[in-house]
Amino acid sequence: MTGRTHVARRRLPAIGVLALAAVLTVSGSARAAEAEADYQPTFATDVASILQQKCQVCHQPNSIAPMSLLTYQDVRPWARAIKARVVAREMPPWHIDTTVGIRQFKNDRSLSQEQIDTIVKWVDGGAPLGDRADLPPPVQWPDPTAWVLAEQFGQPELIVPSEPFTVPADGQDKWWQSTVDTGLTEERWVKAIETKPSFPGGRRVVHHAIAGLIQEEDGVIGLAASAANPDDDDDIGPGTFMEWAVGKVGEIFPDDAGKLMLPDSQIRWNIHYHPVGEEVADDVVELGVYFYPKGQKPEHRTILHMMRATNGGIDIPPGEIKTTQGFTVLRAPARLENFQPHMHMRGKAMSMEAIYPDGRRELLSYVDNFQWNWHINYVYDEAVAPILPAGTMIAITAWHDNSEANRNNPDARQWVGSGSRTVDEMAHAWVDVTYLEEADYEAELERRKALTDNDE
Repeated sequence: MTGRTHVARRRLPAIGVLALAAVLTVSGSARAAEAEADYQPTFATDVASILQQKCQVCHQPNSIAPMSLLTYQDVRPWARAIKARVVAREMPPWHIDTTVGIRQFKNDRSLSQEQIDTIVKWVDGGAPLGDRADLPPPVQWPDPTAWVLAEQFGQPELIVPSEPFTVPADGQDKWWQSTVDTGLTEERWVKAIETKPSFPGGRRVVHHAIAGLIQEEDGVIGLAASAANPDDDDDIGPGTFMEWAVGKVGEIFPDDAGKLMLPDSQIRWNIHYHPVGEEVADDVVELGVYFYPKGQKPEHRTILHMMRATNGGIDIPPGEIKTTQGFTVLRAPARLENFQPHMHMRGKAMSMEAIYPDGRRELLSYVDNFQWNWHINYVYDEAVAPILPAGTMIAITAWHDNSEANRNNPDARQWVGSGSRTVDEMAHAWVDVTYLEEADYEAELERRKALTDNDE
């Protein structure tokens, strides 16, 4: 019997072996899928690590978020609210449409679909804790009063504070403008910039802060000045040095680019405050500047442009959704480093499109779920940051929803126009533009084409 069986096995046709293997594979896959379907995520094993990676940077005591998510005891009462927010992709704040345009970002904070599914299944299963022994070690978050970029670059070499301003407990929004000497005595190139509201009071009352760089330069600033809108003061000279709003820390420039600061320069502060029911006395916002080493000059200069989504004012009738569009012409080759939409409470969506000199159009980015209390700076990965020829027109399109369907709308019966108050509207995008010489532009085109050919 044993011998006959042995011979039979040896003579089993090859196709039979393959069929048997296929059956076993399918069976194993089915069992694995079934086990996965039956698996119940727990906070300790599955959810805590997601919150550490994507949420706790804001959701910790004395930070900008309304509640802490550091422990199971913190998280459990908010479980269903967390599920609703992540399914709607409102949290973590990353509101760009990832199915169109550029899809690779240096600072992507979004949840993967797998992470969303894990949270949903955890909540639907009763939000169990699981085995405490499986909890990941707690993250040692940095001092909230410290400079965030210091871990990467060391302490900023230059710190420029705004002049103190007392924010009253109640009343209308406030705008505080002051001009402060930088104290710089030599020419330096900037590698990174960070804006830091005071802690904890300033974090609650600063809506946004704009730091303009004032300095005298010999003639125009090369390609950047000629490429700017001549009627737009924000785009002439060194331009806006840094814009900060909730959801943003600072800016880090690519290795081949930076901003130029000259001796005797000044920072012109323009800070938007909003009262929160408690006085914040003598508030100060600080600007931290991280320089390239002395004598080191990057190849290219970056200018922060305010690209408007309207060539006139904003006029939104009651109860309507209104679309506006504005254009900026690049009069020199350029690389766009990021896309940061800015609107207020009626803001619904914003896109950035390149219209090439030959008429070809390309959608670069589209934020389809704009949230007015988060101003996210979507920083392109260097491998895909768009490089555009001279003459390219950048079209910024904005959609405002003044209807009752907009849950952020304070009053759908009102006409809404342009203005600085939160109840007024704005429509522009902050875009860092790095201007290139023609030879550098052509070389970068060839380099990317070679990479594409190799991938194919």
